[in-house]
Amino acid sequence: MSKEVTFKVFRFDPEKDKKPYFQKYAFEPRQGMTILDGLFHIQRKIDGSIAFRSSCREGVCGSCAMHIGGKYRLACETQIKGLGKNITIRPLAHVPIIKDLVVDMKPFWNKYKSVKPYLMPGDPDPASHERIQSEDERKKIDVLIDCILCGACTSSCSVTATNEDYLGPAALMKANRFIRDTRDNATDERLRLVATENGAYRCHTIFSCQYVCPKDLNPQASIQEIQELGVKRILKEKE
Repeated sequence: MSKEVTFKVFRFDPEKDKKPYFQKYAFEPRQGMTILDGLFHIQRKIDGSIAFRSSCREGVCGSCAMHIGGKYRLACETQIKGLGKNITIRPLAHVPIIKDLVVDMKPFWNKYKSVKPYLMPGDPDPASHERIQSEDERKKIDVLIDCILCGACTSSCSVTATNEDYLGPAALMKANRFIRDTRDNATDERLRLVATENGAYRCHTIFSCQYVCPKDLNPQASIQEIQELGVKRILKEKE
């Protein structure tokens, strides 16, 4: 019985191709081979023109996120075994394609930068000591800090597909990470940025972002928290 698998890979070079197409590559994977290993095998042994992105190969950098076998995943963490004999691989969605599985992440990063993803304590750093945070205070952001900004959640989001101005789940969860941080004092400023029509209130609560997150995080919960805080801010201003 043949142990061959076939990768059906999305191909598109904007400089040469009129439209995207899929190309099939058949090979016999070794034990424990990941999707990323398979793509490297194709590139080195079968077709050197195929383009994809990777870096750490350990599920940390997020650069190899793509649509694999019907779901957004990290190619470096996804085993070939268990996905069947025919595996379709597509790039991240809702971002421009540079070539094949390589996409232009500038729209994603621009939205990320727009939420000011850094501490804004509101006063100068103490000269004699660091900004202290207790273990209990740190636990408030434990469920948020593991985001690797791979873009899988944003690509899976149907709202992002229909509204290019929507900030998206990754940016909103990152904003909530700093809203929750006890060392930060810019909650009102951030809420004005993210508790908006094209921010948290544009979410349709479909939960696809949570379903695809490779770190099992819950962007949806952060979005709902921002929605609640936004309403409280508005009511407070009207008092």
